[in-house]
Amino acid sequence: MSTSVGTNPTETLAAWESTFNQLADLLLDNLQAGEHLSIELAGEQSHFMRLNAGKVRQSGLVTDASINIRLIANQRTAYAGFPFTGDLAVDSAVALEQLQQLRQDLPQLPEDPYIVLPENYGSSREAYSGQLLAADQVSAALLPAVQGVDFTGIYASGPIVRANRNSAGQQHWFATETFVLDYSLIAPSGKAVKATLAGQTWDQTAYTNQIQQSITQLQVLDRPVKVIEPGQYRTYFAPAATAELIGMLSWGGVSEASMQQGGSALAKLREGKSLSPHLTLKENFSLGLVPRFNSLGEVAPEEVPLLVDGQLANTLVNARTAKEYQVKSNAASGHEGMRSPEVLPGTLSTADILAQLGTGLYLSNLHYLNWSDRTGGRITGMTRYACFWVEQGEVIAPIKDLRFDDSLYEFLGAKLENLTDTQEFIPCVDTYGARSLGGSLMPGLLVNDFTFTL
Repeated sequence: MSTSVGTNPTETLAAWESTFNQLADLLLDNLQAGEHLSIELAGEQSHFMRLNAGKVRQSGLVTDASINIRLIANQRTAYAGFPFTGDLAVDSAVALEQLQQLRQDLPQLPEDPYIVLPENYGSSREAYSGQLLAADQVSAALLPAVQGVDFTGIYASGPIVRANRNSAGQQHWFATETFVLDYSLIAPSGKAVKATLAGQTWDQTAYTNQIQQSITQLQVLDRPVKVIEPGQYRTYFAPAATAELIGMLSWGGVSEASMQQGGSALAKLREGKSLSPHLTLKENFSLGLVPRFNSLGEVAPEEVPLLVDGQLANTLVNARTAKEYQVKSNAASGHEGMRSPEVLPGTLSTADILAQLGTGLYLSNLHYLNWSDRTGGRITGMTRYACFWVEQGEVIAPIKDLRFDDSLYEFLGAKLENLTDTQEFIPCVDTYGARSLGGSLMPGLLVNDFTFTL
């Protein structure tokens, strides 16, 4: 559903919370003997602005929400999803119809030996207010700093909500107000500098400074391209590139189910191998970027250490995995990926990055990452956007895109020389169907002899 730009987000969220709770009460009151139910709400009220060539091309407000329900009975589970309009009469009729449909579907489904019934893990309510630009202020805030350059991107801001109720009596509510700016500056050659800016409070000075840094990189991109031959090079990964590498651990790395099934890229750590003592990775929910509760309503600890000084401290475990493998859950997501990852900083000063790199590659961004050998911890991918050749601490030229293939046991192991002493928040900018929550807090990485293959 959509509304006019004048809709008040605070009023919308208050109305949603009231209607959601009334709708959940109605569904729970209509359960039959032996039935268990979980109810989830996901919604947003977002101001979007699309920009191209330094001009506003599209601007508007989208208000959208959906309900997902999970009915469990007789060792079987059925799911349904439908739009949440905020009109109790409309939503109630649809919800009861969907509940009845699930009852008809259940007998046709196979039994699940590892089914997890709803429990009451305790209730919670978290609401984080932001200081965001009003919709009519955005263009005036963004455009002056990018006049004279080809600035293309998308800005999105506003509240996002997640909620959970179940038949065991548990209820959770999470709401946060955030903004994300995902942009590129494009050089006449067609090369681009890509960056993001995100948070709960708009800072005009921080935005202007970041744009100036991007423009400086853009000017270097107009130099002749240097072709780098395949081989091993000293390499600096900027925080956005670090986020891509660490993010791969959410796909068959830190999952306990993947570990148990023999497919984890970190399996060697459980066998006694270690990574660099410089490396500490954790889930940090105290940042307030995402809800601590998962789809089952389990509530994660504020912090879950995953790697501590290069040693495996924990994997991510949800209730289903815990039941199947007789281990303890730490309220991980359904696919046991990281939701609020943080890599702790090191001692490398930002001002010293180029000097410490010396001669090698400065990589701002990576893309197309995949496992080339997951059980061996090998990752492949490509360089992208503002990536440069550096000689004796000086940026010399942009590079032609390279493919890399290396083992995390190397570049996060003995070859990891240091991490920057500052971190950057790298937001999740996906908008497939809805704005995404959260992101990662990452330093830069300085690696010796990183392997490039093409």
